[in-house]
Amino acid sequence: MPSIFQRALGPAYARLHPQLQRRFAVGLDSGEACIGSGVMNRVWNAGLVVRPFLSLGRHRNILVGDTGRDLPFRIENYPYADSLGRETVTFVRTFPRDRFDATMVYDDTRAQVMDYLGTHQHIAVPLALSVDDRGGLVIRSGRQRLLEGPLAVRLPAAATGTAVVSEHFDDRAGRFTIAVTVSNPVLGRIFGYWGSFTAEYVNVAEHGIPASVRPRREEARH
Repeated sequence: MPSIFQRALGPAYARLHPQLQRRFAVGLDSGEACIGSGVMNRVWNAGLVVRPFLSLGRHRNILVGDTGRDLPFRIENYPYADSLGRETVTFVRTFPRDRFDATMVYDDTRAQVMDYLGTHQHIAVPLALSVDDRGGLVIRSGRQRLLEGPLAVRLPAAATGTAVVSEHFDDRAGRFTIAVTVSNPVLGRIFGYWGSFTAEYVNVAEHGIPASVRPRREEARH
């Protein structure tokens, strides 16, 4: 079966740079995980206005309080079948002091990727994927839903952020590049980072999946 990203992009997947095609082919059928290591040239946030959100998010590995230049970065994309039988891919991003956890699944009813944020999958975000004219992958987040206990509520736009992620491959440097910006309709740009990394592919059957990259709770609701 094609990966969740292949299914979401459909024919447009073939327009991705070949290195991105391999990276986002990670899935149960590929049997590979993609582990990236590199440096973020800049990690920034809007300071005092977002500090309460950053502090709260840190408890469940959502958002990043680190700021600075040339910060070490690691991203772990492991495919596995979760307890609900869904093909899932981890997006665990590690910075010097913080971690930003996400797990992605494909929602057949919406024909798009759903992103569950944090250690407990308590925020669900639909993702719109596209390919730009340089063969890069562009991801735009949709409206967030809070899934906590019996609650399943759509969060107001003013209380959340919209993320835009652009990932490319630099043939000259032989590295993946990534740029992330999160914006709020009231506060403007509130968080972001950009930099580059190299990737290695590991056989999941041989190496297994670290328990540390899996969420502590799995959420069935969208």
